[in-house]
Amino acid sequence: MAILINENTRVVVQGLSGRIGQFHAQEMIEYGTKVVAGVTPGKGGTTVLNRPVFNTMQEAVDATGAEASLLFVPPAGAADAMMEAADAGIKTAVCVTDGIPAQDMMRVKRFLRRFPRERKMRLIGPNCAGIISPGKGFMGIMPPNIYAQGRVGIVGRSGTLGYEAASQMQALGIGISSSIGIGGDPVNGSSFKDILELFENDPDTDAVIMIGEIGGPQEADAAAYVRDHMQKPVAAYIAGLAAPKGRQMGHAGAIISAFGESAQEKVALLSASGIEVAPNPSAMGETVARILSPNRNAA
Repeated sequence: MAILINENTRVVVQGLSGRIGQFHAQEMIEYGTKVVAGVTPGKGGTTVLNRPVFNTMQEAVDATGAEASLLFVPPAGAADAMMEAADAGIKTAVCVTDGIPAQDMMRVKRFLRRFPRERKMRLIGPNCAGIISPGKGFMGIMPPNIYAQGRVGIVGRSGTLGYEAASQMQALGIGISSSIGIGGDPVNGSSFKDILELFENDPDTDAVIMIGEIGGPQEADAAAYVRDHMQKPVAAYIAGLAAPKGRQMGHAGAIISAFGESAQEKVALLSASGIEVAPNPSAMGETVARILSPNRNAA
């Protein structure tokens, strides 16, 4: 079992006709992901990578039975593309697009709230690396070779730190059940808490590492969820310990504006909730190994 994507998930690539969409779709196909179609308005009736291209998401879903979508759509059209995917009945959409205005994402979030729970699309991103269940399939831009199959979940705002954690764990012989990049923007589709809940309910995940950064309340919300609801051990790393208050650091969401949003404050909140926090990025793998150790709670 895996969360969000497995070997049977039928994927549509929105923007498959573009250079970037083709490049990453080819990698996904070679990995074994079931890419069944592409959607590019005005390109309907053509084929790309031996997959049919449709003008609309509804046409693609009706013809292929697709249940997931990966968006390689420029920022100006990304919000409309996400809402079109939701309207067509897609269950999981991953948006890697960077630079989407926060106002557009607020419009998307309001649109998704209109759907009943059983029909509501789960949105991952935007501005994320994507999702992968090693050995089963992936949707995104991550290098799949660094992810070994196993039983530890990864959820993070930073794509590259997620790669680093997977690589460190692979070197230690620790594999991944699924890795989910929720994206670094201040308004995103799924939160740490949302993904932690999926991992907690996944019988094939034994532990989780959460990779956060300065800015926003999501890590604090996740700490409360772990404290009150999770039985599985959780490790964490928070980037930005040296970041000054009020200074934006790369990601649109990485700016400290309130109490609890600095790296130091987040580390304190996570530690108080029973989460073991790696002191630096090079210690992520060994921190996961420590929480997996049967002697972890020994006196």
